[in-house]
Amino acid sequence: MIKEMAALLQERGVYLHEIAQIVYDLQKGYVPDLTLEYCVEVVTGVLSKREVQFALLTGAALDVLAEEKKLPSPLQEIIQKDHLLYGIDEVLGLGIANIYGTIGTTSFGYLDKEKIGVIGKLNFNKINKVNTFMDDLVAGIASAAAAKIAHNAGCLCCENADKGL
Repeated sequence: MIKEMAALLQERGVYLHEIAQIVYDLQKGYVPDLTLEYCVEVVTGVLSKREVQFALLTGAALDVLAEEKKLPSPLQEIIQKDHLLYGIDEVLGLGIANIYGTIGTTSFGYLDKEKIGVIGKLNFNKINKVNTFMDDLVAGIASAAAAKIAHNAGCLCCENADKGL
């Protein structure tokens, strides 16, 4: 199913290396030996989770249906315009981001605000016509991957606490 998820992302104009670049940028200051190749592996691992797959399938389908103008009104207009008070897209992204704990939530908030890399291209519809869900799904995947790397790298503050620092 991972290949299908990567293909779905590609169909929507998103490549795994672009998500991995965001992850790398988020974590490079905390994990000195981090590589982009490892970030791609972690992103792929996040995509292997069933709940991520379900969120991605749902959000991508809604974006496509909105592009094709096949949603009932007023949902069509809400999703097509990415209405500010419509937060279901963020809920799906946060659901993914939370898989590896609250650090994913803080990263998601940062990415949702700053619109880094491909997230910004999606948000401003430089890719496709409607990306109401896709930008938040990509932010969620990147946030989850960054959180997984942070967990695997350990926590300096926890290590220092054990030493009485």
